[in-house]
Amino acid sequence: MHPALVYLPGDRLSLTELGAARLDGHVVEVGEGFLPADTVEGPEARALSLSVLIPPGGALCGPSAAWVHGAGDLPPARHHVCRASPGTPRLRPGARIVTHQAALAPAQTLWLAGVPVASAEVVAMSLASAAGRDPESAEWLRALVEISPGLAARTHEALAARSRTPGRRQALELLSGLIDQDVVTR
Repeated sequence: MHPALVYLPGDRLSLTELGAARLDGHVVEVGEGFLPADTVEGPEARALSLSVLIPPGGALCGPSAAWVHGAGDLPPARHHVCRASPGTPRLRPGARIVTHQAALAPAQTLWLAGVPVASAEVVAMSLASAAGRDPESAEWLRALVEISPGLAARTHEALAARSRTPGRRQALELLSGLIDQDVVTR
C-alpha cells in the first residue's frame, strides 16, 4: 500500500476536512487516519494509520500489532509500542500509547509499508503471557488466533518449551482451550 492512500490528520488535510470527507462518503476512518472509501483495509493500511503514534525507534506490539495483523474490527483504545531493536534507547511514554521496554529481535519484526510491527507469533506469545492478569489481552489473543490457523498450537508449543515465564500456567490453559476450539471449527 502506498503511503499516499492514507490520510493522516494535519498532513495534507485537516481533521475537519477529513471529517467532512467522511460524512460525504469519500473516506473511511481507519485507526488514526483515513482511507479512500474504495480502498481495501489491510495490514499495511492499518500499520500506516498508526505510524503517527510510534515514537522514534519504536514498533507496534501487543493489541495494536494484533489489530494490524487483522484481529478485530476496531483498534484498541490505547496503543502498545516496544523497542524495534535491542540498540534502541528507552521509549518515552505518551498520552495515547503504552510503552514496553522489551526489544524485538530483527527476526521478530515485520515491516509493513515501512512501519515496524511485531510478528504474529511474538504478539500471540506476549498476549498469552499477559492474559491471566489482563482480560483485554485474552480477548485480543482470541481474535488473533481466530484469523491465524495453527497460531494457538505454535504459541502453546513455544511457551511450553520455556521454563520460567510469568503467567505461563494460565497462558498454557488458555491456549489449550483455543487449540480445542480451533480443532472443532475446522
